[in-house]
Amino acid sequence: MKEAAIVILNYNGEAMLQKYLPQVISNSVYDIVVIDNGSNDGSISYLQRDFPEIRLVLLSENHGYSKGYNLGLKELKDAYSFYLLLNSDVEVSNGWDKTLVGYLLQYPKVAACQPKVLSLKKKGYFDYAGAAGGFLDQLGYPFCRGRILHLLEEDQGQYDDSIEVDWASGACFCVKSAVFHDLGGFNPFYFSHMEEIDLCWRMRNKGYKIHHCGATSVYHLGGGTLSQVNPLKTYLNFRNSLYMLKGNLELIGFIKVLILRMILDAGAFMHLLLTKGVPHSWAIIRAYRDFVINRDALRYRQSQKVKKHTSAKPLAVYCIIWSYYLKGKKKYSEMN
Repeated sequence: MKEAAIVILNYNGEAMLQKYLPQVISNSVYDIVVIDNGSNDGSISYLQRDFPEIRLVLLSENHGYSKGYNLGLKELKDAYSFYLLLNSDVEVSNGWDKTLVGYLLQYPKVAACQPKVLSLKKKGYFDYAGAAGGFLDQLGYPFCRGRILHLLEEDQGQYDDSIEVDWASGACFCVKSAVFHDLGGFNPFYFSHMEEIDLCWRMRNKGYKIHHCGATSVYHLGGGTLSQVNPLKTYLNFRNSLYMLKGNLELIGFIKVLILRMILDAGAFMHLLLTKGVPHSWAIIRAYRDFVINRDALRYRQSQKVKKHTSAKPLAVYCIIWSYYLKGKKKYSEMN
Protein backbone atom coordinates (compact mmCIF):
# COMPACT_ATOMS: atom_id res chain seq x y z
CA MET A 1 0.00 0.00 0.00
CA LYS A 2 1.34 3.43 -0.96
CA GLU A 3 1.40 6.24 1.57
CA ALA A 4 -0.89 8.83 0.00
CA ALA A 5 -2.65 10.13 -3.11
CA ILE A 6 -3.75 13.63 -4.02
CA VAL A 7 -7.28 13.25 -5.35
CA ILE A 8 -8.93 16.02 -7.37
CA LEU A 9 -12.60 15.88 -8.36
CA ASN A 10 -13.32 17.51 -11.71
CA TYR A 11 -16.46 18.48 -13.58
CA ASN A 12 -16.04 20.64 -16.68
CA GLY A 13 -13.06 22.28 -15.01
CA GLU A 14 -10.57 22.37 -17.85
CA ALA A 15 -9.77 26.04 -17.23
CA MET A 16 -9.12 25.38 -13.53
CA LEU A 17 -6.96 22.36 -14.29
CA GLN A 18 -4.90 24.32 -16.79
CA LYS A 19 -4.34 27.10 -14.28
CA TYR A 20 -3.72 25.19 -11.05
CA LEU A 21 -2.73 21.59 -11.82
CA PRO A 22 0.84 22.34 -13.03
CA GLN A 23 1.77 24.00 -9.74
CA VAL A 24 0.12 21.19 -7.76
CA ILE A 25 2.41 18.78 -9.58
CA SER A 26 5.53 20.90 -9.03
CA ASN A 27 4.81 21.45 -5.31
CA SER A 28 3.77 17.91 -4.39
CA VAL A 29 5.42 14.52 -3.91
CA TYR A 30 2.51 12.06 -3.94
CA ASP A 31 0.58 10.43 -6.78
CA ILE A 32 -2.14 12.57 -8.32
CA VAL A 33 -5.51 11.08 -9.26
CA VAL A 34 -8.28 12.97 -11.03
CA ILE A 35 -11.86 11.73 -10.65
CA ASP A 36 -13.95 13.07 -13.51
CA ASN A 37 -17.68 13.56 -13.01
CA GLY A 38 -18.71 13.04 -16.65
CA SER A 39 -17.12 16.22 -18.06
CA ASN A 40 -17.78 17.26 -21.66
CA ASP A 41 -15.57 20.36 -21.87
CA GLY A 42 -12.27 18.89 -22.96
CA SER A 43 -10.94 18.16 -19.47
CA ILE A 44 -10.21 14.53 -20.25
CA SER A 45 -8.39 15.16 -23.53
CA TYR A 46 -6.33 17.89 -21.85
CA LEU A 47 -5.24 15.56 -19.04
CA GLN A 48 -4.53 12.64 -21.36
CA ARG A 49 -2.50 14.83 -23.70
CA ASP A 50 -0.52 16.95 -21.22
CA PHE A 51 -0.38 14.73 -18.13
CA PRO A 52 -0.53 11.06 -19.18
CA GLU A 53 1.13 10.08 -15.88
CA ILE A 54 -1.94 11.18 -13.90
CA ARG A 55 -4.40 8.40 -13.16
CA LEU A 56 -7.95 9.11 -14.32
CA VAL A 57 -11.07 7.65 -12.76
CA LEU A 58 -13.89 8.31 -15.22
CA LEU A 59 -17.50 8.50 -14.05
CA SER A 60 -20.41 8.47 -16.47
CA GLU A 61 -22.25 11.52 -15.10
CA ASN A 62 -22.03 14.40 -12.64
CA HIS A 63 -22.61 12.83 -9.23
CA GLY A 64 -21.66 15.96 -7.31
CA TYR A 65 -18.89 16.29 -4.72
CA SER A 66 -20.09 13.71 -2.22
CA LYS A 67 -21.06 10.76 -4.43
CA GLY A 68 -18.39 11.63 -7.01
CA TYR A 69 -15.66 11.30 -4.41
CA ASN A 70 -17.25 8.17 -2.94
CA LEU A 71 -17.31 6.39 -6.29
CA GLY A 72 -13.84 7.55 -7.27
CA LEU A 73 -12.20 6.69 -3.95
CA LYS A 74 -13.82 3.26 -4.05
CA GLU A 75 -11.50 2.57 -7.00
CA LEU A 76 -8.51 3.50 -4.82
CA LYS A 77 -9.51 1.50 -1.75
CA ASP A 78 -6.59 -0.42 -0.18
CA ALA A 79 -4.11 1.32 -2.51
CA TYR A 80 -3.28 4.31 -0.27
CA SER A 81 -3.14 4.94 3.48
CA PHE A 82 -4.15 8.60 3.14
CA TYR A 83 -6.21 10.68 0.73
CA LEU A 84 -5.47 14.36 0.16
CA LEU A 85 -8.74 15.70 -1.22
CA LEU A 86 -8.13 18.89 -3.17
CA ASN A 87 -10.43 21.21 -5.09
CA SER A 88 -9.36 21.97 -8.64
CA ASP A 89 -9.26 25.74 -7.91
CA VAL A 90 -6.60 25.57 -5.18
CA GLU A 91 -3.02 26.84 -5.32
CA VAL A 92 -0.76 24.86 -2.99
CA SER A 93 2.47 25.60 -1.14
CA ASN A 94 5.64 23.59 -1.65
CA GLY A 95 5.55 20.40 0.43
CA TRP A 96 1.96 20.93 1.59
CA ASP A 97 1.05 17.27 0.99
CA LYS A 98 3.98 15.82 2.89
CA THR A 99 3.29 18.19 5.79
CA LEU A 100 -0.36 17.10 6.17
CA VAL A 101 0.40 13.39 5.89
CA GLY A 102 3.26 13.77 8.35
CA TYR A 103 0.90 15.48 10.78
CA LEU A 104 -1.54 12.56 10.73
CA LEU A 105 1.32 10.12 11.17
CA GLN A 106 2.44 12.09 14.21
CA TYR A 107 -1.03 12.05 15.84
CA PRO A 108 -2.63 8.58 15.47
CA LYS A 109 -5.97 9.62 16.99
CA VAL A 110 -6.43 12.39 14.42
CA ALA A 111 -8.42 11.07 11.43
CA ALA A 112 -8.32 14.21 9.28
CA CYS A 113 -6.59 17.57 9.13
CA GLN A 114 -6.63 20.68 6.98
CA PRO A 115 -4.03 23.34 6.22
CA LYS A 116 -4.56 27.06 6.64
CA VAL A 117 -6.86 28.01 3.75
CA LEU A 118 -6.34 31.53 2.42
CA SER A 119 -8.24 33.43 -0.25
CA LEU A 120 -6.95 33.83 -3.80
CA LYS A 121 -9.53 36.54 -4.50
CA LYS A 122 -8.77 38.64 -1.44
CA LYS A 123 -5.02 38.41 -0.97
CA GLY A 124 -3.82 38.31 2.62
CA TYR A 125 -7.20 37.21 3.98
CA PHE A 126 -8.61 33.88 5.05
CA ASP A 127 -10.86 31.96 2.71
CA TYR A 128 -14.54 31.29 3.30
CA ALA A 129 -14.09 27.52 2.92
CA GLY A 130 -12.52 26.42 6.19
CA ALA A 131 -10.10 29.29 6.88
CA ALA A 132 -8.00 28.13 9.87
CA GLY A 133 -10.27 25.30 10.97
CA GLY A 134 -14.02 24.94 11.34
CA PHE A 135 -16.39 24.74 14.30
CA LEU A 136 -20.12 24.25 14.83
CA ASP A 137 -22.27 26.13 17.27
CA GLN A 138 -24.88 24.26 19.33
CA LEU A 139 -27.49 24.78 16.61
CA GLY A 140 -25.32 23.35 13.85
CA TYR A 141 -24.29 26.60 12.18
CA PRO A 142 -20.67 26.44 10.95
CA PHE A 143 -18.01 29.10 11.52
CA CYS A 144 -14.23 29.21 11.33
CA ARG A 145 -11.17 30.74 12.85
CA GLY A 146 -10.65 33.57 10.41
CA ARG A 147 -14.20 33.58 9.04
CA ILE A 148 -17.42 34.29 10.92
CA LEU A 149 -20.45 34.07 8.61
CA HIS A 150 -19.33 36.10 5.57
CA LEU A 151 -16.74 38.27 7.31
CA LEU A 152 -13.15 37.29 6.52
CA GLU A 153 -10.23 38.18 8.80
CA GLU A 154 -6.86 39.32 7.55
CA ASP A 155 -4.14 36.72 8.07
CA GLN A 156 -1.65 38.21 10.53
CA GLY A 157 -0.29 34.92 11.82
CA GLN A 158 -2.89 34.75 14.57
CA TYR A 159 -3.96 31.23 13.57
CA ASP A 160 -0.63 29.64 12.66
CA ASP A 161 -1.00 27.13 15.47
CA SER A 162 -2.23 23.55 15.15
CA ILE A 163 -5.34 22.74 17.19
CA GLU A 164 -8.30 20.41 17.42
CA VAL A 165 -11.35 21.63 15.48
CA ASP A 166 -14.84 20.35 14.69
CA TRP A 167 -14.41 20.01 10.94
CA ALA A 168 -11.86 20.30 8.14
CA SER A 169 -12.35 22.17 4.88
CA GLY A 170 -13.55 20.21 1.87
CA ALA A 171 -11.43 22.49 -0.33
CA CYS A 172 -8.31 20.77 0.98
CA PHE A 173 -7.95 18.15 3.68
CA CYS A 174 -6.07 14.95 4.41
CA VAL A 175 -7.97 11.94 5.71
CA LYS A 176 -7.06 8.41 6.72
CA SER A 177 -8.43 6.18 3.97
CA ALA A 178 -9.44 3.36 6.33
CA VAL A 179 -11.55 5.74 8.45
CA PHE A 180 -13.13 7.29 5.35
CA HIS A 181 -14.25 3.92 3.98
CA ASP A 182 -15.25 2.53 7.39
CA LEU A 183 -17.72 5.40 7.80
CA GLY A 184 -19.09 5.01 4.27
CA GLY A 185 -17.44 8.18 3.01
CA PHE A 186 -19.56 11.24 2.36
CA ASN A 187 -23.34 11.05 2.48
CA PRO A 188 -24.06 10.81 -1.29
CA PHE A 189 -27.46 12.46 -0.93
CA TYR A 190 -25.83 15.80 -0.07
CA PHE A 191 -24.59 16.20 -3.68
CA SER A 192 -22.34 19.06 -2.54
CA HIS A 193 -21.87 21.47 0.39
CA MET A 194 -21.45 20.53 4.06
CA GLU A 195 -20.71 16.86 3.38
CA GLU A 196 -17.23 17.26 4.85
CA ILE A 197 -18.70 18.80 8.03
CA ASP A 198 -21.08 15.87 8.38
CA LEU A 199 -18.25 13.37 7.81
CA CYS A 200 -16.10 15.07 10.44
CA TRP A 201 -18.98 15.04 12.92
CA ARG A 202 -19.44 11.32 12.32
CA MET A 203 -15.70 10.81 12.83
CA ARG A 204 -15.83 12.67 16.13
CA ASN A 205 -18.87 10.63 17.22
CA LYS A 206 -16.66 7.56 16.70
CA GLY A 207 -13.92 8.99 18.93
CA TYR A 208 -11.59 10.38 16.26
CA LYS A 209 -10.21 13.91 16.29
CA ILE A 210 -10.05 16.55 13.55
CA HIS A 211 -7.22 19.08 13.47
CA HIS A 212 -6.08 22.27 11.79
CA CYS A 213 -2.40 22.05 10.84
CA GLY A 214 -0.96 25.56 10.79
CA ALA A 215 2.41 24.49 9.40
CA THR A 216 1.31 24.84 5.76
CA SER A 217 -1.09 26.93 3.70
CA VAL A 218 -3.08 26.67 0.47
CA TYR A 219 -4.90 29.36 -1.51
CA HIS A 220 -8.49 28.83 -2.64
CA LEU A 221 -10.25 30.65 -5.47
CA GLY A 222 -13.76 29.58 -4.49
CA GLY A 223 -16.97 29.65 -6.50
CA GLY A 224 -15.40 27.73 -9.35
CA THR A 225 -18.34 25.35 -9.58
CA LEU A 226 -21.12 27.12 -7.66
CA SER A 227 -21.07 30.83 -6.87
CA GLN A 228 -22.66 32.62 -3.92
CA VAL A 229 -25.24 34.23 -6.22
CA ASN A 230 -26.65 30.87 -7.30
CA PRO A 231 -29.84 29.94 -5.36
CA LEU A 232 -28.77 26.29 -5.58
CA LYS A 233 -25.97 27.07 -3.14
CA THR A 234 -28.49 28.49 -0.67
CA TYR A 235 -30.72 25.45 -1.11
CA LEU A 236 -27.91 22.93 -0.57
CA ASN A 237 -26.56 24.73 2.50
CA PHE A 238 -29.93 24.81 4.26
CA ARG A 239 -31.07 21.32 3.23
CA ASN A 240 -27.77 19.62 4.01
CA SER A 241 -27.55 21.35 7.37
CA LEU A 242 -30.86 19.71 8.29
CA TYR A 243 -29.63 16.35 7.01
CA MET A 244 -26.51 16.73 9.15
CA LEU A 245 -28.42 17.58 12.33
CA LYS A 246 -30.87 14.70 11.90
CA GLY A 247 -28.08 12.25 11.10
CA ASN A 248 -25.94 13.07 14.13
CA LEU A 249 -28.34 14.03 16.92
CA GLU A 250 -30.65 11.80 18.92
CA LEU A 251 -34.34 12.51 18.33
CA ILE A 252 -35.02 14.71 21.38
CA GLY A 253 -31.87 16.73 20.81
CA PHE A 254 -32.71 17.14 17.14
CA ILE A 255 -36.24 18.38 17.87
CA LYS A 256 -34.94 20.96 20.35
CA VAL A 257 -32.43 22.29 17.83
CA LEU A 258 -34.93 22.16 14.95
CA ILE A 259 -37.43 24.40 16.74
CA LEU A 260 -34.82 27.11 17.23
CA ARG A 261 -33.44 26.61 13.74
CA MET A 262 -36.87 27.10 12.18
CA ILE A 263 -37.20 30.46 13.94
CA LEU A 264 -33.76 31.60 12.82
CA ASP A 265 -34.23 30.23 9.31
CA ALA A 266 -37.50 32.16 9.06
CA GLY A 267 -35.44 35.27 9.74
CA ALA A 268 -32.98 34.17 7.06
CA PHE A 269 -35.91 33.77 4.67
CA MET A 270 -36.94 37.39 5.16
CA HIS A 271 -33.34 38.62 4.96
CA LEU A 272 -32.72 36.80 1.68
CA LEU A 273 -36.06 37.93 0.29
CA LEU A 274 -35.10 41.56 0.86
CA THR A 275 -31.44 41.30 -0.17
CA LYS A 276 -31.22 38.59 -2.83
CA GLY A 277 -34.79 38.12 -3.99
CA VAL A 278 -37.37 35.38 -4.26
CA PRO A 279 -35.15 32.61 -5.74
CA HIS A 280 -32.88 32.57 -2.66
CA SER A 281 -35.67 32.84 -0.11
CA TRP A 282 -37.69 30.15 -1.88
CA ALA A 283 -34.59 27.94 -1.76
CA ILE A 284 -35.04 27.74 2.04
CA ILE A 285 -38.64 26.54 1.65
CA ARG A 286 -37.51 23.93 -0.87
CA ALA A 287 -34.74 22.83 1.49
CA TYR A 288 -37.19 22.11 4.31
CA ARG A 289 -39.62 20.41 1.95
CA ASP A 290 -37.01 18.08 0.50
CA PHE A 291 -35.58 17.37 3.95
CA VAL A 292 -38.98 15.97 4.95
CA ILE A 293 -39.49 14.06 1.70
CA ASN A 294 -36.09 12.41 1.20
CA ARG A 295 -35.98 9.72 3.86
CA ASP A 296 -33.15 7.81 2.14
CA ALA A 297 -30.72 10.62 2.88
CA LEU A 298 -31.54 10.40 6.58
CA ARG A 299 -31.05 6.64 6.73
CA TYR A 300 -27.67 6.58 4.98
CA ARG A 301 -25.04 4.91 7.19
CA GLN A 302 -26.55 6.21 10.42
CA SER A 303 -23.73 7.11 12.76
CA GLN A 304 -23.47 6.81 16.50
CA LYS A 305 -25.75 9.68 17.50
CA VAL A 306 -25.29 12.12 20.37
CA LYS A 307 -27.68 14.04 22.59
CA LYS A 308 -26.13 17.35 21.61
CA HIS A 309 -23.15 18.61 19.69
CA THR A 310 -19.99 18.86 21.78
CA SER A 311 -17.54 21.26 20.20
CA ALA A 312 -13.77 20.97 20.28
CA LYS A 313 -13.78 24.71 21.04
CA PRO A 314 -12.94 25.19 24.75
CA LEU A 315 -15.74 27.74 25.19
CA ALA A 316 -18.51 26.51 22.91
CA VAL A 317 -20.67 29.01 21.02
CA TYR A 318 -24.39 28.46 21.44
CA CYS A 319 -25.57 30.45 18.43
CA ILE A 320 -23.17 32.16 16.04
CA ILE A 321 -26.05 34.19 14.56
CA TRP A 322 -26.84 35.65 18.00
CA SER A 323 -23.17 36.32 18.76
CA TYR A 324 -22.55 38.04 15.43
CA TYR A 325 -25.64 40.20 15.01
CA LEU A 326 -26.75 40.94 18.58
CA LYS A 327 -23.49 40.78 20.54
CA GLY A 328 -21.36 42.25 17.74
CA LYS A 329 -18.72 39.51 17.95
CA LYS A 330 -17.36 39.28 14.42
CA LYS A 331 -13.99 37.58 14.97
CA TYR A 332 -13.15 34.17 16.37
CA SER A 333 -10.95 35.72 19.05
CA GLU A 334 -13.99 37.64 20.33
CA MET A 335 -15.91 34.39 20.85
CA ASN A 336 -13.72 33.41 23.83
